[in-house]
Amino acid sequence: MLAIVCPGQGAQKPGFLAPWLELPGVRESLAAYSEAAGIDLIAHGTQSDADTIRDTAVAQPLLVAAGVIAADALGTQYRAGSFASSSAPALLAGHSVGEVTASALAGVLSPEDALRLVAVRSRAMAEAAAAEPTSMAAVVGGVREEVLAAIEAQGLAPANLNSSGQVVAAGAAAAISALAENAPARARVIPLQVAGAFHTRYMEPARSTLAEFAPSLSPADAREDRPLVSNAGGEVLTDGSRYLDLIVQQVAAPVDWEACMRVFAERGVTAILEVNPAGTLTGLAKRELKGTALANLSTPDDLEAARALVAEHAAAEASSASDEEA
Repeated sequence: MLAIVCPGQGAQKPGFLAPWLELPGVRESLAAYSEAAGIDLIAHGTQSDADTIRDTAVAQPLLVAAGVIAADALGTQYRAGSFASSSAPALLAGHSVGEVTASALAGVLSPEDALRLVAVRSRAMAEAAAAEPTSMAAVVGGVREEVLAAIEAQGLAPANLNSSGQVVAAGAAAAISALAENAPARARVIPLQVAGAFHTRYMEPARSTLAEFAPSLSPADAREDRPLVSNAGGEVLTDGSRYLDLIVQQVAAPVDWEACMRVFAERGVTAILEVNPAGTLTGLAKRELKGTALANLSTPDDLEAARALVAEHAAAEASSASDEEA
């Protein structure tokens, strides 16, 4: 069984869209997505420097557009929203803003509506982050209970449960500094270069803004055999309206990627393909889901290997289904 996963903010790199523009139709697609998002995705994805694309209002639309472009390039059967082929992935998931990408790949939202949504989301989160000094830090290692206790002791919140060995704390910038100075036993605290305390109460104004915008969208349901795995505790669902509601709530609630990976294991996922800009989520899977085949689709040069992985595991799934029927 194959899962396609979509990365979150921080995965973007200067110039990462440039090689994709060499493929037919990509420039035209990015132009349409730029109009929907209200920013020049081509310029930001090819020319802007690291500081510019670190801006939440720029990074998030870039990531959604990049994931859709990469999925489209796999072939018509993987084009955003179709997944018509029997070789389509069985699970789709995204980390934080990656859930918006996943909604487009599953056909819950059109690519243009996904870009409209992420434009509102990113601007609202940037505005909320600017209200007071907040930040985030990854806590790597340690004992989970002790890590959570240390985060709570500083008045912080666990914003991301990324894996058994990594929790991201978020809250007041001074408290993040205090956590770094008083790291939990056998743990490292790594401050992150982000604009604010995402997925915490500090983002409540952004959640309210997104909740007001969401009714303007008309989500469709995902296919029953191609469900989405939500950051909200790994909930598996096909109801498009429910998924959109969870995307809205997620802005001010923790991202539980550890639960998503647990679902992958329970559902028998044998391969994971991460779309552009890839590497973060397959890196977590390498440590947590040992034995699972992994592939990154970051440039057009990765397409051949990605298609081979998809074909191999789709064939294995079909063979397994035939054996069960027999």
